Amino acid sequence: MPRISEYFFRAAIVFLIAGIALGLHMSISGNHAVAGAHAHINLLGWVTSALFGGYFALNPAKAVGRLPVIQFFIYTAGVIVMGISLYLLLSGNPAVEPIVAASSMVTFLGVLIFAWIVWMPARH
Repeated sequence: MPRISEYFFRAAIVFLIAGIALGLHMSISGNHAVAGAHAHINLLGWVTSALFGGYFALNPAKAVGRLPVIQFFIYTAGVIVMGISLYLLLSGNPAVEPIVAASSMVTFLGVLIFAWIVWMPARH
């Protein structure tokens, strides 16, 4: 399996653990105000990272070079900062809204790079 797939699968598991922990925290506390952060961490972190890893595992010719690694770090950093800042925003800290917006753009950039990787010809 390509190394980039391993990176994405490992990140996905960390996001899954964080998402479940946040879900348990909401359930135990009875406060579901941060459900949006929980959903973003699970969908963008766990699910999408695992899908990226699966794509690269199924298309190893697309997993070579620096671009997939750059895409991994941009996307993962965006999701981490977005998840944390969205949690803080939904917890009543409106000052972090620009951070949520900026990290959302970084995450989107990671998706656009992935789209480029999918559509560009494979290296052989």
